[in-house]
Amino acid sequence: MLLDDKGDLDGAAPLYREALDGTRETLGDRHMYTLGSIGNYADLLCRRDPVHPNRARTAMGDAPEVAREVLGADHPVSLLIEAQAARIGIALGVAGRAVLRQVVARMEAVLGPEHPQTRKYNTLGKSAD
Repeated sequence: MLLDDKGDLDGAAPLYREALDGTRETLGDRHMYTLGSIGNYADLLCRRDPVHPNRARTAMGDAPEVAREVLGADHPVSLLIEAQAARIGIALGVAGRAVLRQVVARMEAVLGPEHPQTRKYNTLGKSAD
């Protein structure tokens, strides 16, 4: 995540992929950590190439649905994956910021308005449509 924090998305991408592959192999596709890794990798791909987000959508797959099924709709990992999927949907033009704002409202209720992830996606949701 350090490379990501520094803005080196190209350098971070193979590390995120390695982490995802490792969690999948060790824990399986339906484990909380694997689902989180899927969301993080897909989100990174979307931020890395927002003009061509199809690769991010493919990487995300059905992780939001699986997370809701396995963890519950209000689990912090489920909420984060839904927010990441909404960002990808915005980039694809298939979801508006209103979808993200709905997820953020749930994040505020569960995580609190000052939680770093709530604040991050709240800012994105408030951007102009």
